[in-house]
Amino acid sequence: MIAYIVRAILIGVPMLFGATGEILTEKSGHLNLGIPGIMYVGAISGVTGSFLYENACGNDIANMSPFLAVLIPLLCCILGSALMGLVYSFFTVTLRANQNVTGLAITTFGIGLGNFFGASLIKLVDSDMPSVALTKTSRFFCTKLPFADDLGWFGELFLSFDFLTYTAIIIAIIASVVLTKTRVGLNLRAVGESPATADAAGINVTKYKYVATCIGSAIAGLGGIQYVMAYANGSWSNDAFGDRGWMAIALVIFALWKPYMAIIGAFVFGALFNANTYAVGLGVETQELFKMLPYVVTIIVLVFTSMRKKREHQPPAHLGLPYFREER
Repeated sequence: MIAYIVRAILIGVPMLFGATGEILTEKSGHLNLGIPGIMYVGAISGVTGSFLYENACGNDIANMSPFLAVLIPLLCCILGSALMGLVYSFFTVTLRANQNVTGLAITTFGIGLGNFFGASLIKLVDSDMPSVALTKTSRFFCTKLPFADDLGWFGELFLSFDFLTYTAIIIAIIASVVLTKTRVGLNLRAVGESPATADAAGINVTKYKYVATCIGSAIAGLGGIQYVMAYANGSWSNDAFGDRGWMAIALVIFALWKPYMAIIGAFVFGALFNANTYAVGLGVETQELFKMLPYVVTIIVLVFTSMRKKREHQPPAHLGLPYFREER
């Protein structure tokens, strides 16, 4: 049971990063369906940075600085995913393109871009397996507290994770505080609910939309690098990321647009997603049914929240709608 819970948490962390980033984006009124592509670009950006650093050190872990081995992939990941958010904002805010179409285009472009650079790296390593192994960098990412193993089940359950797992939880809590307890959060929610009213009150709608989308994209991108370095032990394979980006978007609905609820939801999704691996004796068809559970639960939550019609359980009123200042 402990092993199952630990695995479920590892599976849920990339979704938590993606959901937290998407919640911040949606609070500004942007429905960013490009999150899967942005997470993919974040992952391959971090992998590229790590690959170049390992090669610069002669693939010798003794020559590698633990600080740089972690910092370089993280910076590459954040820059790559934030750039994708900037592209999305340019099309949807400045050019006023359709948000749904732009988001889907970003996802398609991001996955294609990731596969292109991934295939290029695979050719450079000249490996028999179609993958890139960054086990040296992964070792630094997955460093545990030295006393975790001495605490038995408690240490395994609470202290045995990589630092990005704890970072995801901290970011979600900070996002909740910012959205509910600060003026910046109040302004951001005002932009998502009624940009015309926010504009009339002197809030720079364009700036809030740009900043929220870029920061949200950068946070989502961290889910990509966490998946590669912690869950996949530093191994990159094209198209191995699966549908975690789409599950992150579904998690936003499950969490009712509240980042702190996304923490619980991510681990629930991870447990449901992981359930199929523990149902080997039930047959392949049944295993595939288990993979549907996160989406089924999301639909049930969406139905119940729609029936209750409580405002705090609904998305921002202006979500997915363009804002034309001259029509105010």
